[in-house]
Amino acid sequence: MTIQLYNTLTRKKEEFFPLEEGKVKMYVCGPTVYNYIHIGNARPAIVFDTVRRYLEYRGYDVQYVSNFTDVDDKLIRAANQLGEDVPTIADRFINAYFEDVSALGCKKADIHPRVMESMDIIIEFIAKLIEKGYAYESEGDVYFRTRKFDEYGKLSHQSIDDLQVGARIEVGEKKQDDLDFALWKAAKEGEIYWESPWGIGRPGWHIECSAMAKKYLGETIDIHAGGQDLTFPHHENEIAQSEALSGKTFSRYWMHNGYINIDNEKMSKSLGNFVLVHDIIKKHNPQVLRFFMLSVHYRNPINYSEELLESTKAAFERITTSYQNLQHRKEASTDLTDNNQEWLDKISALHEEFITAMDDDFNTAKAISVLFELSKLANYYLLEKNTSVGVIDQFTKQFEDLFQVLGLTFEKEELLDEEIDALIEKRNQARKDRNFQLSDQIRDQLKDMNIILEDTPQGTRWKRG
Repeated sequence: MTIQLYNTLTRKKEEFFPLEEGKVKMYVCGPTVYNYIHIGNARPAIVFDTVRRYLEYRGYDVQYVSNFTDVDDKLIRAANQLGEDVPTIADRFINAYFEDVSALGCKKADIHPRVMESMDIIIEFIAKLIEKGYAYESEGDVYFRTRKFDEYGKLSHQSIDDLQVGARIEVGEKKQDDLDFALWKAAKEGEIYWESPWGIGRPGWHIECSAMAKKYLGETIDIHAGGQDLTFPHHENEIAQSEALSGKTFSRYWMHNGYINIDNEKMSKSLGNFVLVHDIIKKHNPQVLRFFMLSVHYRNPINYSEELLESTKAAFERITTSYQNLQHRKEASTDLTDNNQEWLDKISALHEEFITAMDDDFNTAKAISVLFELSKLANYYLLEKNTSVGVIDQFTKQFEDLFQVLGLTFEKEELLDEEIDALIEKRNQARKDRNFQLSDQIRDQLKDMNIILEDTPQGTRWKRG
């Protein structure tokens, strides 16, 4: 089976074949770090973390790069409003970003490059574009000659004539053409700046990702990803400047996740209806938010509301309860049942359904429906009078494997003190009866729940780890 993914560039599903067999070079546009991330930032973080996890599950060695935009107009405004410098603001919200996305189950990228740490490669990139005639300096600014790149518009499927209609020159810009975009901006009074061949200033937004992707992944990468709002102009401009410089395909596949609506309205800061992840995870289990995000196919829009999140919580708990029930039943199970293979075949069939769903453009919505089927099957199995350790272990392994692919975790069940005491008493009796298998199972069960046992001459003591 091969993975099929929807390529924004061609507007169709294609078989995924990385440039180098067994290895995937993947670049995901990260946030502008001037505030806590909102739920719209969380979606690509979760979606493409899941894509990465699945590629790794299928045996690929994934080199995953995701940047931080730590210099731009928003950061400068935030610094002025708070009376702090830009690096201080950026450092604070990069740390906050890691806290939030870690709570959401996202792994760190292999490399998280920052603009402020990449100035040399950005300036070098711009200088080479000027040498090749694709860019020009104008009173301290540097612009890209958009019309010189013949394929401009191929990602967003727009023609130069269509783009010309909406083009305009901002106050203070000295462009040769309305469609040209900034690679370097001359510093205004009081702004953070760096030295360059064109005077003091800072990079334009689009150039940073092209320079970072080239440095860490090479001139051609396998997957470039981000939110749908980045398709134009950000990713379109990345293609133009990268391919103008190298003469090679910049990214072979382009992936974009859909928009988020809040209470059936498009999320927008102008409407004031954006929701910060920092606030959501104070009230809700972050795992539920991740489960919610993955319950809709990544290319489709998703509607967020408190009511929908509460409904998702109940659904998520149905699955985790099945898993916990399996754990509890295991200690009373044997390997003597005669219908083991029948159940093992059913579990295996659901695993194949999960793979089929994820191979089809990373369809996490269908993959989650498989988890519900696995939960239902487990519940039916637990109605059996005689259950097998082997079957329960296979159910448990499937839950854990599929959860890991989706970046989900099972919370350890919190036991009451009296429940712990009862289990210890049961374990002591098992030891007296020389039923060491049951004794060890109870000990391991308590260990999994972070309960540490200490056997002393005065009896068994316990504490929470």
